[in-house]
Amino acid sequence: MKLTSKGRFAVTALVDLAVNTQNDKPTSLSDISLRQNISLSFLEQIFNLLKKDGIVKSVRGPNGGYSLAKKPENVMISQIIEAINEEVKITKCNGIDFGCSSQKHSGKCLTHNLWAELSNQIYFYLDSISLDDVKKNKLNPISNFMNSKLTMNDRRL
Repeated sequence: MKLTSKGRFAVTALVDLAVNTQNDKPTSLSDISLRQNISLSFLEQIFNLLKKDGIVKSVRGPNGGYSLAKKPENVMISQIIEAINEEVKITKCNGIDFGCSSQKHSGKCLTHNLWAELSNQIYFYLDSISLDDVKKNKLNPISNFMNSKLTMNDRRL
């Protein structure tokens, strides 16, 4: 799966922000950096992208920092991944129909559709999980998300 440290750190930092924000008081990136052991300069890059996408807002000054621009229940994990220009996919073809993992292959590889569909399912799952869900550890089990498909597969066993 092609989710880098940048994506994981963005989600972690925003969950930290959701957990530690009190009365909409801004949280400094240095506090998040210390609590989550993420490089401050890396957080600055991430939060610039998140701010540009309207997920966080910033306040300047000695008591400044960042806060969520929306309620945690309205920020989906997929939005965070997209805001930092990452993708959740497991194919090497960069979303195009040609040029899969085999250089000798002039079209889609034989398993392209399988991996592309898995990538879609991962995206849809992350699109069903909010920051608030992660904060409260109320994640939808993948079995609930895919219940009808899993039930069909169980019949094959």
